[in-house]
Amino acid sequence: MDPGMNQLLKWSIENSEATRNDPTASTDPKAERPSGRGLNQEAITALMGGPSDAELMKESMTAIQSPDVALEHKLVAFDNLEQLIEVVDNANNLESLGLWTPLTSELSNEAPEMRRMAAWCLGTAVQNNVNSQERLLAVNAVPLLVGLALHDPNEQVQRKAIYALSSEVRNYDPALRDMLRNLPETLRPSGLINAGDMDEVDKLMDVVKKASQKSST
Repeated sequence: MDPGMNQLLKWSIENSEATRNDPTASTDPKAERPSGRGLNQEAITALMGGPSDAELMKESMTAIQSPDVALEHKLVAFDNLEQLIEVVDNANNLESLGLWTPLTSELSNEAPEMRRMAAWCLGTAVQNNVNSQERLLAVNAVPLLVGLALHDPNEQVQRKAIYALSSEVRNYDPALRDMLRNLPETLRPSGLINAGDMDEVDKLMDVVKKASQKSST
């Protein structure tokens, strides 16, 4: 059974039992009823018959990668995807939906707006989410983001690439090490940095920001 429908059934049973056990249920129409456990969005979606978040994410990526969709509509799809993956569960579903590879591939799109949105989505997906940080590292996106941060001719792309890198390396040493390996030697710190040391990570990201600003002038 669909998870949303399953919860909907459980919710119905719980609230039906709550009503039967409420002595005011049939005698006082104005009495406040026990609310029971609320429905989550998936259950509401199942009830209303609309697409699930997973379906919306797949539809967004289909539009993003379709040669028949105009750029302005691709950007709308990207904006929708970014909002969806603000929810941690949806960000974690990127893997099961097979969306990490196509999302990362958009970092190489010839349109700067598409590169910007791809970096933005990646940064949102990995923020405070170690599962997504692991996946971004696994698809080898860190070198691509470093390249965009330092060398992309579009300043907005650079900013979103830096945002994605900053989100990826915080509290996740493997990604931090990968980033350091891909930075020019002149930008690397002299000593070791702990990914859990926010002050040190901030200093490193400031160095990257200054380097990106020089490259864009």
